[in-house]
Amino acid sequence: MIAEAKATLRTEAQARRAEAHDPERGAAARSRLGTVLAPHRGRPAAGYLPIRTELDPRPAMAGLAASGPVGVPVIEGRGQPLGFRLWAPDCALETGAFGVAVPAGARPMVPEVLIVPLLAFDRRGIRLGYGGGFYDRTLELLRAQGPVLAVGLAYAAQEMPDLPAEPTDLPLDAIVTEAEVILP
Repeated sequence: MIAEAKATLRTEAQARRAEAHDPERGAAARSRLGTVLAPHRGRPAAGYLPIRTELDPRPAMAGLAASGPVGVPVIEGRGQPLGFRLWAPDCALETGAFGVAVPAGARPMVPEVLIVPLLAFDRRGIRLGYGGGFYDRTLELLRAQGPVLAVGLAYAAQEMPDLPAEPTDLPLDAIVTEAEVILP
């Protein structure tokens, strides 16, 4: 069963990411991310506020915020797509759903460019997340409204061959690591 396979892989993926977590590797990945995102400056974009050993996209988000709106995801409820609130490098934060920090206030925005966290990825652009399906539902909704660029940010060690995928698992448009940019 796919759900069981994904659950097993999540444990392995978390361990691999924790082992790979390193400031120097993170800086190299963020540098590549900045290059990938440069042509999209000015478009509404969203990143995320990192938890655990996720790569920190905030430097790239700050660069994007200099020329256009940038948001971060807000969990609206189980089984729903993510909402997004405007973010700035110096904005006040509050605790949102699942204990994740979100910008204080309710200034919503809709991104056209997404920096996406993940536990694992494959060369097809399939990502393994924490299992809530939030990003898949969000990508489905946003892509139905118009073009959206979804870029995963990860360590190269997070790559796994042929992750199990269900029809609801939507591929990313690119994955950026410290070693390369993967365009599925």
